[in-house]
Amino acid sequence: MVEFRFEEFFKTESRRSPVLAMNGIVASSQPLASQAGIEILQKGGNAADAAVACAAVLNVTEPMSTGIGGDCFALFYDAEKKTVFGVNGSGRAPAGLTIDVALSAGIKGNSIPSSSPHSVTIPGAAAGWVDTVEKHGKLSIKEVLEPAIRIATQGHPVAPLIALAWSTGVGKLKRSAHGKELLVDGAAPEPGQVFKNPNLAKVFKEVAEHGKAGYYESWIAKTIVDTQQQAGGKITLDDLKAHRSTFDTPISTNYRGIDVYEIPPNGQGITALIALNILEEFDLAGKEPNSPEYYHLLIESIRLAFADTRWFVADPTFSRVPVQGLLSKDYAANRRHLINQNAATLDFAHGSPTHSSDTVYLCAADKEGNACSFINSNYEAFGSGIVPKGTGFVLQCRGSNFSLDPEHPNRLEPKKRPYHTIIPAMATKNGELWAAFGVMGGFMQPQGHVQVFCRMVEHEYDPQAALDAPRFCIESGTAGGAVLLEESIPAATRDKLNEMGHPIKIVSGFGRSVFGRGQIIRRDPTSGILWAGSDPRSDGCAIGY
Repeated sequence: MVEFRFEEFFKTESRRSPVLAMNGIVASSQPLASQAGIEILQKGGNAADAAVACAAVLNVTEPMSTGIGGDCFALFYDAEKKTVFGVNGSGRAPAGLTIDVALSAGIKGNSIPSSSPHSVTIPGAAAGWVDTVEKHGKLSIKEVLEPAIRIATQGHPVAPLIALAWSTGVGKLKRSAHGKELLVDGAAPEPGQVFKNPNLAKVFKEVAEHGKAGYYESWIAKTIVDTQQQAGGKITLDDLKAHRSTFDTPISTNYRGIDVYEIPPNGQGITALIALNILEEFDLAGKEPNSPEYYHLLIESIRLAFADTRWFVADPTFSRVPVQGLLSKDYAANRRHLINQNAATLDFAHGSPTHSSDTVYLCAADKEGNACSFINSNYEAFGSGIVPKGTGFVLQCRGSNFSLDPEHPNRLEPKKRPYHTIIPAMATKNGELWAAFGVMGGFMQPQGHVQVFCRMVEHEYDPQAALDAPRFCIESGTAGGAVLLEESIPAATRDKLNEMGHPIKIVSGFGRSVFGRGQIIRRDPTSGILWAGSDPRSDGCAIGY
């Protein structure tokens, strides 16, 4: 059976138990979305089908965070093949967009602001959904999208935290020519108010009937191009028609006998793997998990990882990304020696390895033992704010992550994928599913992966307790960023970290969303019982049957 230290559970601030089930579980940041995934499992679908159904409903219920105008990534554990497969559903820069074009538009600095139409990359989610279902699912995309079409047509009551997040994006939507499609009388919906999105239902129906062509070669493509070009962007019909997902082999590392998988660059999942390699030789289990010594080691390991990945991670089609070197245990040992266990280091530089949000995260597992770790995002809240006329969704702003420095590996180039923050995670032990997990939220994501994973491995927290535990976030995802601490972290720990040289900021209330919103599913390898948790920092839940 899955072993947890129940005495540790009762020491935590966890206020709810994990959800246990035999036949399947879906965990997401919104209950109707989790319920839609369960509906698909009960109709004979598997974890991949349930994950995509859940992602589509989240587009309806949480449109500021995610949608078919954004990107997605998926990891699928195939129980029969005992293999983890990857789907990279991220989009590329338009063929006509260069650094010179961006600079001539008056953009200053080294990045493209999300308010610029040049921040819009080709949306990859639609192709990612269809490809995940066709490659790994059991049902048709038409069956999988049915719950989302129904909820978009009939409407749904808006959840409280989502209503608050919606309200923060009103200004961005009002600046968009068609942003009113996602407002009610010019305002965000109130908690409990029913919101309908018939235009989004039409988009989903087109994809349901015609697959990828229904998005990239239809009236949807035309309105994307017309609206984006009217705003000053460069996307063309040829750009949309040329879009393809890639089926990437996941990258992994072994941490204390557990194989942890992430999507390779252009995703930032390698950040979490580098940090775990550095942490593996420290005695984390021997340290109290809310102690300053424990947090210090995690913070410093993640600082080192960001020092590398914020330089090296880019589209491998355009730049050499030394993945094998970055994941080498020898390289981790060399980097580990840079950590001072008594003081913070805020000036870590990237190493020289040899070549050898807003976002929603969800996961699903089925009775056959398959699991899908899935993430979908617009990047910032409501992305670029650009709503293609008559569609009811926003276009993402992923291009903001390109560098305008022509010497940087992640520099803007035509048809290139940017450094991507969204990352799903999967873990196996002895070839069997150990966990599907993720923590959404920009550069918080690899930090969240490391924190919840270490709680489960080093201190045997159950999934819900691991998600409930207080977290830190290195601001801006840079090696020298300030450390945001959740207010529930003991005051003595916060004070000691400050004494050690970490620039500390305490975060409370709705601001806690900066620490991400995660979901975890664990599977008992003997009984097949599924254990799941959902982050208390969102409106969501795990549902099993």
